[in-house]
Amino acid sequence: MSSFRMTESNLDPAAAAVDVTLPAGQGWTQEVAPGDVFRIIDLEGNQAVDTLFFNSRDIDERYSATETIRAQGNIYLTTGTRLMSSEGRSLLTIVADTCGRHDTLGGACSAESNQVRYALDKKHMHNCRDSFLLALARHGHGMGKRDLPNNINFFMNVPVTPSGELTFADGVSGPGRYVEMRADRPVLVLISNCPQLNNPCNAYNPTPVRLLVWPKG
Repeated sequence: MSSFRMTESNLDPAAAAVDVTLPAGQGWTQEVAPGDVFRIIDLEGNQAVDTLFFNSRDIDERYSATETIRAQGNIYLTTGTRLMSSEGRSLLTIVADTCGRHDTLGGACSAESNQVRYALDKKHMHNCRDSFLLALARHGHGMGKRDLPNNINFFMNVPVTPSGELTFADGVSGPGRYVEMRADRPVLVLISNCPQLNNPCNAYNPTPVRLLVWPKG
């Protein structure tokens, strides 16, 4: 299933309690309370934003691609999707989306995958797995490699071929498009703004994104 659902938000960025511009290649964490709304803006278009969510009161409960796909019967995310946890509970719900489709299957780039997919000399390039770990280390959450499940790739286009293969394609997003989520539980957000230069997921030009949080109204 690959339908697109475009839904705009009426929230004013000037009223956001958190407003951060995150450069490509950087990691970020933020705690979001139940009822808060969190938005990711693709500032220049075609940027992939690797994202994970954890129950901030019990980090063993975290985003589950399997439970999310099962709950909605779709491998892509859009307005109305509930982002399900490893305990089968909704962590967040997508309430607005002007991109229309987001990837659940492509995973995060790593030193190992850069080497295997592209070339031996690509192993030491920046990658999302390392950005996740650096962001967690900076913020002292006591988490490591074992705490990184399969992530969401917001704005990333990963078509599935008729034979079941994944392909990395040019993005379906554009400048200023965004996805917005309402937290259903206390959530720790973990982001790597993808630095990947070896496939078209970032149009071969990684760019910044803008991150906003509005408190529960």
